[in-house]
Amino acid sequence: MYCPFCLAQDTKVIDSRLVAEGHQVRRRRQCNECTERFTTFETAELVMPRVIKSDDSREPYNENKLRLGLMRALEKRPVSTEQIETIISQLESALRATGEREIQSKLIGNILMDKLKDVDQVAYVRFASVYRSFQDIKEFGEAIAGLDERK
Repeated sequence: MYCPFCLAQDTKVIDSRLVAEGHQVRRRRQCNECTERFTTFETAELVMPRVIKSDDSREPYNENKLRLGLMRALEKRPVSTEQIETIISQLESALRATGEREIQSKLIGNILMDKLKDVDQVAYVRFASVYRSFQDIKEFGEAIAGLDERK
């Protein structure tokens, strides 16, 4: 690791700690030449599968696009940012666990709907209405009736 102060290549690790619930390593380093100290963060770079859209086009997995969709469904709902991040993290773990290089967008939508059912039922209906392209009130009623059956 280069020293950000003098650009020397020789630095040593003074301290390492797990952060972000064990998903990241924080390292305190010291330059052997100028003796300045600095912090680095190490994160595993995990490759997400490509997404196969309903029109058979393919695009890279986009966490920001997913987060925006969730935020729209959860707008003005009592769901914390931490809960949203947990949903995203669980979804990404499930996608990586498939071991596939490409994954259908339908699978992503179904996993999200299952997670939303448990977190907030209103957000579930909002998300389902867009995801399934509800055309009339009957389809909303069927989605709500499905929630009642789960209880």
